[in-house]
Amino acid sequence: MIARARILLLLPALALLWGGCCHTTGPAAETGWRPLFDGTSLDGWKMTGPGELKLEQGELVTHGGMGLLWYSKEKLGDCGVRIRFQLSAKDDNSGVFIRIPEPPSDPWYAVNHGYEVQIANTGDDRHRTGCLYSLTTARNKVDARIHEWSTMLIRLEGPRTVVSLDGQLITDYTEGEPVPPKKNDTEPDRGLRPNRGYIGLQNHGEPARVHFQNVSVRPLTKSR
Repeated sequence: MIARARILLLLPALALLWGGCCHTTGPAAETGWRPLFDGTSLDGWKMTGPGELKLEQGELVTHGGMGLLWYSKEKLGDCGVRIRFQLSAKDDNSGVFIRIPEPPSDPWYAVNHGYEVQIANTGDDRHRTGCLYSLTTARNKVDARIHEWSTMLIRLEGPRTVVSLDGQLITDYTEGEPVPPKKNDTEPDRGLRPNRGYIGLQNHGEPARVHFQNVSVRPLTKSR
């Protein structure tokens, strides 16, 4: 009964996430999704910082770091973002950056002025896949898959950020909600982030090899 009650409490957030922008079942699943990276071109993507994300057999693969590959053509807000990725090893590390207010001159600008949606299975409940790195606590502990594709869905709705991994809700955060204090220089500066911003993919460092297959966006629709 306790488990069922917990699921019922999570249903409204999941309904907003899936019903609003991220339903992925059947032929109509692709309707409205616009690829920013589709495995064939890096048009619009720019690199800052050391290392790189190499285009290898239709996938972006992290090498070195700490760097950031960011999409320069537009700021994103009030949309769904879908990322398909996989880990090569259990301790791989990467992240998806959102709400970066200005073109990042280095990867630390994105850390301190945007949010990193973490990709890592080895951290605690504030430093693991689907969390806003060091800021939010995972509502469900979900590991990213190793040698299999995982799908991360990020809903940007005004000041609200909702993240799921493979259909399970991990983060539902609205600007201004309390967060723990910053503990060290590797954690982001605290403070409000903009409703619209650039997005990016992190290459965290050697020997991580995180593969990205697709990055797509879709306008929000009202949930029923």
